[in-house]
Amino acid sequence: MVISGAAMLTLAEGKKLYFASDFHLGVPDRHTSRQRELKLVRWLEHIRSDAAAIYLLGDIFDFWFEYRTVIPRGFIRLQGKLAELRDAGIPISFFTGNHDMWMFDYFPSELNIPVHRKPIVLQTPKHRMLIGHGDGLGPGDRSYKILKRIFASPVAQWLFARLHPNLGMSIAHYWSGKSRLANQKREEKFKGEDQEFLLQYCRETEKHTHYDFYIFGHRHLPLDLPVGPSSRYINLGEWVHYSTYAAYDGTTVQLLSFDQ
Repeated sequence: MVISGAAMLTLAEGKKLYFASDFHLGVPDRHTSRQRELKLVRWLEHIRSDAAAIYLLGDIFDFWFEYRTVIPRGFIRLQGKLAELRDAGIPISFFTGNHDMWMFDYFPSELNIPVHRKPIVLQTPKHRMLIGHGDGLGPGDRSYKILKRIFASPVAQWLFARLHPNLGMSIAHYWSGKSRLANQKREEKFKGEDQEFLLQYCRETEKHTHYDFYIFGHRHLPLDLPVGPSSRYINLGEWVHYSTYAAYDGTTVQLLSFDQ
């Protein structure tokens, strides 16, 4: 996998980088999703005073597809808050996940928020970080990796775009209803270090390229685990059960929870 970019960031005093992922807006039902969206808006307002940049690491929506002139209904409060923060000069980056990989130019053109499809490198004066959603990385899960290639193909995107939005969104809602977050009755459980595929990916990567912090989503479990003597893997968890996020203050990364 080719890792794109290497942005150098220098934080002003008192400023932080914020990371969050896996909001899965749209599940398990409209009311619950709306309450989660309102909580996310409160979180964004909470961090705006000291945010140097905000990174949303995928699966923000449980399903997303952009037709040329149509986007999924709803989520306008989150979009409005993101637009407000961008207009205030706070950089925001969006990463596609396995649930919202069909994002194209709406966020860049309408909200001035770039969309990344692969992990990127962040470089600060003291630390080097690798950040991304995390799907398709590490050993195993061959069936999903094949499926991801199909969904990411221009042919699959062109075919889905031929569907009328009413039909397309109906199919999307059906898929969302089958997702693991829509159906699981309990939170994800830690599988042990030898079974955590993203931790295995980090440790394999660390053998040839050093990163102080690996920050991913996708796993749906808040994790802070050692990769090597001076390297850590942070998983951001999700906002259906945990409402967790990470903050980097120029010295370290902390995994935090928002309960307001």
